Amino acid sequence: MQNMTEAQLTDVVLQRYQDTPDPRLREILQSLIRHLHAFVRDVKLSEDEWLRGILYLTSVGQISDDKRQEMILLSDNLGISMLVNMISARVAHAATESTVVGPFYVPGTPERRWGESIQQMPCDDPPLFVTGRVLDLDGAPVTGAQIELWQTNSNGMYDIQDAEQPEHNLRGWYRVNDAGEFLVQTVRPVRYPIPTDGPVGELLQATNRHPWRPAHLHVKITAPGCKPLVTHIFDAEDPYLDSDVVFAVKQSLVRRFEPVAAGERHREYGIGGPCLELRYDFAIERVTPAG
Repeated sequence: MQNMTEAQLTDVVLQRYQDTPDPRLREILQSLIRHLHAFVRDVKLSEDEWLRGILYLTSVGQISDDKRQEMILLSDNLGISMLVNMISARVAHAATESTVVGPFYVPGTPERRWGESIQQMPCDDPPLFVTGRVLDLDGAPVTGAQIELWQTNSNGMYDIQDAEQPEHNLRGWYRVNDAGEFLVQTVRPVRYPIPTDGPVGELLQATNRHPWRPAHLHVKITAPGCKPLVTHIFDAEDPYLDSDVVFAVKQSLVRRFEPVAAGERHREYGIGGPCLELRYDFAIERVTPAG
């Protein structure tokens, strides 16, 4: 169309995408175009601002690699990751709530033995035992479930960020027993700042926001015939629960790490000092009948 006006442009662009064969792709692209055009009109975006935005997104891509996903970090900080999670995770009321996976998940972590520690470095921090069950929504144990955990070291860094940590430090997965029970040994998680040495850090500084995530354990649960669960368990004593930089805290996922009196667990695992315990029963939704 020649001599196209501003008022006509959006409809013309939408029409060019009308023949997209995949109906879902067509729906997404046309909605994206409508909203982006409306945004540009709403803020009266200048060409200089448009170029700054292009260069910013380019820098997000350039700093990303197989160990750092700045685009996920940007999505997290804009609240988009949590919104997608909330929409995607509309499950039955009794199911454990999910939250963001985050940019530091690594597939292929090793299996750990019952009660084995995922802390693979010398450490003065007291052990934390995470125990509980994996149940379905009727309260029956989910046999065959696998529970995977990952977290930062006490310096606030994941193993893939820190050359001083061995591969798969503070990562691992466990099999539940026939009663759906599990026993994980780790250390108390710490609060930590997300990476601020890249474009997301520039955004936080420009908007006067802090970079902190409250202390948490990442948890992923999979089982045959069940919907997978990706979630966190947050430390109830953390001061950043109400201002998590990625908006991921849900009240049902907040727990206290309780001291454990000296006894059988200390003897079994050779613990000479204090240790902590977190008990949490996870409820996941079956997609096929148990049998």
